[in-house]
Amino acid sequence: MKPLLSSIFLIFLSACTFAQIDTTSYPRERQEIRQLLQSQGPGTRIDCTDMIAVGPKGDISFSHQQWIEAQRKEKLIFKSVKPLPGNEFIRIYGGTIAVVNILINVNIVVDGRDLNIKVRRLEVYHKISGNWCRVAGQGTQVDETLFPIDTKSKL
Repeated sequence: MKPLLSSIFLIFLSACTFAQIDTTSYPRERQEIRQLLQSQGPGTRIDCTDMIAVGPKGDISFSHQQWIEAQRKEKLIFKSVKPLPGNEFIRIYGGTIAVVNILINVNIVVDGRDLNIKVRRLEVYHKISGNWCRVAGQGTQVDETLFPIDTKSKL
């Protein structure tokens, strides 16, 4: 009976230990990521050279250079990228990995046409030598006619 109770106790203890990953602390790192998100704009380099990006058509780029070439090929120009305040959700893992979900207003030119769209982005950042860079990103255009955005409620 004693080995059974000991086993149950150890399983419970290990489950509690693994379930308690703290991803909401790291205030300095969270602020660094917020500043990085707010400083995004045309010509701003926040990508690691080996980043993976998924474009609007589902195409995959396996480097920053491929991502730039894909934009040129599609005649796509980012004019501005602005986060909607209060709509960024940041999780930090071990002080060096950040997973970010953010809602942004994007002003973009596609094949000569100006478009203003809202995009929900999921991005992963890595801190290397004291600097953050994006290692992965994918966005989904938010169709506000089907799914209106409620910026007042928080999950």
